[in-house]
Amino acid sequence: MIPTRTTFPHPITEFEDMGIVMPDGTRLSARVWMPQDAPTRPVPAVLEYIPYRKRDGTLPRDELMHPYVAGHGYACVRVDIRGNGDSEGLMTDEYSQQEMDDAVAVIDWLSQQPWCSGAVGMMGKSWGGFNCLQAAFNQPPALKAVISVCSTSDRFADDIHFKGGCLLGENLGWGAVMLSFSSRPADPVLRPDWRQDWLNRLENQPFLAPQWASHQSRDAYWKHGSICEDWSRMTIPVLNIGGWADNYMNTLGNVMTHHPGVAQGIMGPWVHQYPHSAVPGPQIGFLQEAIRWWDCWLKGIDNGVAQGPRYRAYMLHSEPPSPAPSFRKGHWVAEESWPSRRVTTETLTLAPGRLGGVAEAMAIPVCTPQHHGLHAGEYFPMGLSAELPGDQRPDDALAVCFDGEPGAGMDLLGQAVLRLRLTSDQPFAHLIARLCDVAPDGSSVRICHGMLNLRHRDSMENPSPVPVGSPFEVTLTLDQMGYRLAPGHKLRLALATTYWPFTWPSARPATLTVLEGSLDLPRHHGSTGDEWTPPPAETAPAWRHRVVRPGHSTRRIAQDLITGHWELIVEEDTGDNENLTHGLISGETVREIWRIHPADPLSARVDVTYEQRLSRGDWKVRTLAVSHLESTAAELRHSARLEAWEGETRAFTREFFGNTKRDQV
Repeated sequence: MIPTRTTFPHPITEFEDMGIVMPDGTRLSARVWMPQDAPTRPVPAVLEYIPYRKRDGTLPRDELMHPYVAGHGYACVRVDIRGNGDSEGLMTDEYSQQEMDDAVAVIDWLSQQPWCSGAVGMMGKSWGGFNCLQAAFNQPPALKAVISVCSTSDRFADDIHFKGGCLLGENLGWGAVMLSFSSRPADPVLRPDWRQDWLNRLENQPFLAPQWASHQSRDAYWKHGSICEDWSRMTIPVLNIGGWADNYMNTLGNVMTHHPGVAQGIMGPWVHQYPHSAVPGPQIGFLQEAIRWWDCWLKGIDNGVAQGPRYRAYMLHSEPPSPAPSFRKGHWVAEESWPSRRVTTETLTLAPGRLGGVAEAMAIPVCTPQHHGLHAGEYFPMGLSAELPGDQRPDDALAVCFDGEPGAGMDLLGQAVLRLRLTSDQPFAHLIARLCDVAPDGSSVRICHGMLNLRHRDSMENPSPVPVGSPFEVTLTLDQMGYRLAPGHKLRLALATTYWPFTWPSARPATLTVLEGSLDLPRHHGSTGDEWTPPPAETAPAWRHRVVRPGHSTRRIAQDLITGHWELIVEEDTGDNENLTHGLISGETVREIWRIHPADPLSARVDVTYEQRLSRGDWKVRTLAVSHLESTAAELRHSARLEAWEGETRAFTREFFGNTKRDQV
């Protein structure tokens, strides 16, 4: 249990629905916590601005954080993005220009309120972390600093749509999420016009997966909202936080390397959650760190924050694999600059079956079955439902492996770079690389991975066909890592051409033949133990609720012994919970089936079904969103169905279809 604080320096007051009217007349709904005396003694404002519904969706985590920060002398403002939760309007896409303009308008509005000192900070995780960086990029005058958690600086390179030019399975998965999440109505207690507004939302609700999938190179669509397009605009101090178990781990290195001013990073062992509550542990006192950041940049207190290390990272230690670890062994390192002067490059040459030593001539074919990757875990795991990569031995057995024996072990911090000379028998092909820690008992832990659509080998903006039959060179940069390999453990490089369901497969099986190769490792030196001691995690009291129906989770891999198909089946049911403050009962159920035949990439298909439930007394609504993706050699075929019920009466039904040409995937 995370310790709870019940008393704070400032008594606070709460406003459950404060209206913020945009220039076009659209009213956004904000939940606000502030010191009781803020109207006479103004305080800085801290904004969190996301589409995930403050009334029910993120309420459990909001209760832990915002009253805590407000109790230390801030006005904490949690705003629903237009078209979501209790806000008016419609949402057309993620990170739209309208969304960014609204953020600037909200920040300006906050700075002018009588209870605000004029200084505004912004914090958020995932979507909220993205728009923190985007708001900093847009430079509204009142915005003085941001805290961005689990976010990206490059929407094509490191988001849930593409990675290394490979189409991610999560592109469909996230399209299914947003179709479901945004289908829910406002709370009738706050919005008497909820029904008309709800039907308008449903009628205009986009199914975004086909649109995202249609942009198969780093074009203007992805450059929009990517702060890496002009680092000189990043003048606002940024505290960037990430987790090794999350797939946004590259952002910290990019921001700390390129931000021209004050940019600091904290990287822990965590999944896609705030680090005071995230697994695996150790958790840290994120809220105390946030208040120190705000005290420095919003109140002008000289508390040493500005002189802090550029990068604080938790270096994981070797231990047995687990898809649901509650704690990871490791130690904290603190780097005054990034890239770090304590990191040097060690190059290991590839030879048949071997990593390191004398180079040998090779002609090693790599052509993995389509179900390779079933043990990859989720793109952004959220908890302990076996969402992390487990023992990699089943995937290692399907891949081509090169093993090295460092003997005395090694510390790694940064990104490994794989350089290969190879041939391909297809004009479309993927290269997947995993770096693993192999224990003496043979168990295999994934340290990091990387992937590259070989049509993007020279350019993410201008892909080109893969040469067929002629040798060519590729460079694949793996994800950031912080890892201490134990003495006696092997370092394994596993190569593959498939990674299901993490990436959508190429239309035809490809065989790559490796002729030469080397791996550059980021060796870290001089760290013996903890170089930073974070404050212990603590929060405000949890939300008051009653469990109406308990939830459950299952995750399993299965093979049909008749057809040979493999399936990954994920079921998550939150149960139903009643908010004892305002009486709303909410719940969600999702079922995902990812199916493929080892010999046929065109057998790939995914079905995702989401149900959302809301009720209070005699009022009850429910939505069902069913999303589907399969493909031919020429097209990606998306479809979806959205249904809504008011009580037992069907209020709405809509079908979506979107065929996308496979230009580069």
